[in-house]
Amino acid sequence: MIEYIAGVDEVGRGPLVGDVVTAAVILDPGNPIEGLRDSKKLSEKKRNALFIEIQEKALAWHVGRASVAEIDQLNILHATMLAMQRAVAGLALTPTLVRVDGNRCPDFGGLAAEALIKGDDKEPAISAASILAKVVRDGEMLALDRQYPQYGFAQHKGYPTKVHLEQLAALGATPFHRTSFKPVRRALGLE
Repeated sequence: MIEYIAGVDEVGRGPLVGDVVTAAVILDPGNPIEGLRDSKKLSEKKRNALFIEIQEKALAWHVGRASVAEIDQLNILHATMLAMQRAVAGLALTPTLVRVDGNRCPDFGGLAAEALIKGDDKEPAISAASILAKVVRDGEMLALDRQYPQYGFAQHKGYPTKVHLEQLAALGATPFHRTSFKPVRRALGLE
């Protein structure tokens, strides 16, 4: 029997704005991809090149997400688990094992699954998922930056930096801010 290992990772749990984005990737052992590692340890140029290569060479890949509304309704942990389930469910092949970066994983409908701490540096399929999710989410932050240039999303990608918090306090929240997050609630006078 052929083993299909799906790597799963997320990007965007910590930011105050935007969806949480996940990806699931099943790599082709016969068509290896050089340079896979945790997306945060790669230059933007290298990530973007690998993003294309992963899509071309992987046996299957899918990007999942949970919306800002789902994050605010469920909480960020449960929304992340939901996005991971969506990423795996969208794969064109059924994995024999799902490896998730971190210390917990959701139920993937009875599929064998394991959490792997620092998995984005240990399991190439998780590294590939990390790269897909990061490039997709960063692209969404660049698009949001064009829509709301005064917030600086292109620089901080929605994370609670000093500049972002200052702009949030001065300008209020966009419709894409997570109103369940404390700094956003504080800026809206809800805390």
